[in-house]
This record gives sequence, C-alpha cells and structure tokens, in this order.
Amino acid sequence: MAASCDIMIVGGGPAGLAFACSLAGAGLDVRIVEQAPLEAIAGPKDDGRAIALNHASMDILGRLGAAQRIPEHMKSPLRKAVVLDGPSPYSLVFDSKRRGADTLGWLVPNHAIRKALYETFEDCAAGGLMTGTRAEHVRPMADSIAVTTSDGSVVETRLLVAADTRFSSLRRQMGISAFMHDFGRTMIVCDMAHEADHEGTALECFFHGITVATLPLADRHSSIVLTVPSHEADRIMAEQPQVPAEDVERRLSGRLGRMTLFGERHAYPLVAVYAHAFHAGRFALIGDAAVGMHPVTAHGFNFGLHGQHLLAREILSALRLGLDMAAPDVLARYDRAHRLATFALFHATNGIASLYANDAPPARLLRQAGLRIANNIPFLKDAVVSRLTATAR
Repeated sequence: MAASCDIMIVGGGPAGLAFACSLAGAGLDVRIVEQAPLEAIAGPKDDGRAIALNHASMDILGRLGAAQRIPEHMKSPLRKAVVLDGPSPYSLVFDSKRRGADTLGWLVPNHAIRKALYETFEDCAAGGLMTGTRAEHVRPMADSIAVTTSDGSVVETRLLVAADTRFSSLRRQMGISAFMHDFGRTMIVCDMAHEADHEGTALECFFHGITVATLPLADRHSSIVLTVPSHEADRIMAEQPQVPAEDVERRLSGRLGRMTLFGERHAYPLVAVYAHAFHAGRFALIGDAAVGMHPVTAHGFNFGLHGQHLLAREILSALRLGLDMAAPDVLARYDRAHRLATFALFHATNGIASLYANDAPPARLLRQAGLRIANNIPFLKDAVVSRLTATAR
C-alpha cells in the first residue's frame, strides 16, 4: 500500500516552506520533499544574496511569524533607489517619501530568511519534511497523484505543489511548458565595505558590458551585484580581492568612497522562466517553478512569497466551504490571480534587462531618453513606489 497525504510540496526553499506555514492549523497532512540534506535547510549558509523584500512580502512573513525571527540588524531599510546610465550624472530616482513611507522595503540576507522560515515551519508543526530525497516520477490518477521518490517510496497526494526551481522536472512531467530566456550573463554577488554612508540608497548602474548594483546593508556595507557576460565570469571570480573592489569603486566614481571586498564571491547564471500555466490536474506551481525573474527589478523573491500566499488563500477558502481544495476551479483562480500580478512585470523586466545589455548607439539613446521620460512622469514613479509599499491582501 502506498502512503498518502493531503498536500505534497516538492522543494524546501523559501516558497515551499512559506506555503506549508501558510497552511498550518488547517488540519491538512502536508509533506515537503527536499533533495538537500536537513542541515542545509535548518542551517543555510550565506550564499551572498541580499533579498529586497517589499512591504507585502514583509507583511506575509510577519503573518507567518517568520519576520520576527530575522535579527533586526539583518533588516536593512531601503529608502531610495537610483538608476544611472553609465557615467552620466543624470539619474532616475525612486524615493519612499513620495508616498509618505519610511522605506521602499528592506534588504535581508537570503540565508536569514530561509533560516527564519525553517524555524517557523518547525515551531508551528506545519508538516513533515523528507530531506535528502528527490521526487523522481509522478503518475496522475483520478483523485490523486502518485509520487515515486528516489528512495523507492510511493506517496499518493491529493494535491502536488512544485517549488523545485525554475528548471522544474515536475513541471515538465505534468505537461506544462515554459518560456525561458537565457541572457548569456552571470550575476556575481558579494559583500563590500565602504567608507561613505549609503544612506539607505540602492544604485543600479549600467555600463558597457557590465551592470553594477549596490544594495544597502548595515554598518556601511553593501551587497554588490555585478552582471557580466558569462564568458567573463570565471576570470572575475578568480581575480584578487582588491581588483573587483577597485573596479566597483572606479565605476561608482567614488560615490561610496574606498571599497573593500568582505567575504566570498558567488556566481549565478541568469535565466528567466515563465510557466505557460501555473496548474494542471491536482497540481500547482509556486516560486521559481512558476516565475523565475531577472533580478534587475528585484521582484523574483517577492513573487514567490506572493504566489504561495495566493494559492494558500484559495485552498483555505475551499476548505472553509467544504469543497475539494484541488478542484480545477480552485487552482484556476490561483492561476489567474498570480498571472495578473506577474505577467506584465515579468516581460517588462526582460525588456529592460535586454535593453541595458545592448551597447549599440540606438539602445544607448533609448536608455537615456527612457530615464528622462520616466523621471518627468510623476504618476509613473508613484505607481512603482506604491507597488513596493503596498501590504499583502
């Protein structure tokens, strides 16, 4: 006899853990299958990434009880974002004060969020966790899906939820295709200390062949994100520590003073993914398995938290009404809501990333014109700031 559960979540990353926590107390048998070992989930290592959490995401984490577990010194307020095109002094500025807010959001280390969500998952007894195990094969049946794991176990689940990265094998097995765009670029992230105060300001600076972003952290530190052609990544990763620090200092024209590399560098290839559907029969996609973003607009992690929140809301609503939580109309409502929240911004982000990676003269002129137009349309900047500071519904 196969084992059974109400919901199986494949992927124990932030989206999967948050989704399980969102369902805690609903009387469901929830299980997470994660191929990484338990120690990697319970005590995640610093992977170099600082996540820009908007107000809605911090609100969701707060409702789950996870935000309170993140040390205050790891929540760095983001008060202003400035976009620069090359060495030009002209900039596009997004300021939280435009909407009367104290911050646009917060910069939080990725590993701190993951640790907080795991601790929340454990404390609220949100479900079972099977680590060191892969979901290898799925077989849809009339009222369930049979999942065969790498240890040979078979589990029948009423609802299967994939949160297994943007290259989801479950998505493919369930017959859902996806739009993928490989930018041919690699993101190199690291922590740098600097002499000048960043004043809670993030910089996004586009240069010939490279993008430099600075994300404000505590104590005159910033997370530095270099987006470079992939064939250059190995060379940059192998450089002596002072070389990238001096290069960033020069490109920023000394805005942050002397720069010093602090800790390790980490490299991540940039591939954007958007699933053509977010659900199938008794199956749903959340996190990067649904929408994997280019980081230039800093929405990917926020979309992951928002998506699981929407799916949990539909499931809990169905349970309150005594309905099948995995019925087609329940999952379709989640699909529509998440698509409405993500579709336009996903494609706009890809367009922005492609435009700023193009160094042809027409593209440079278009970038400069775009910055000036956006800077002189108040309602456009207000809309961006309003989206960042809105709370979750």
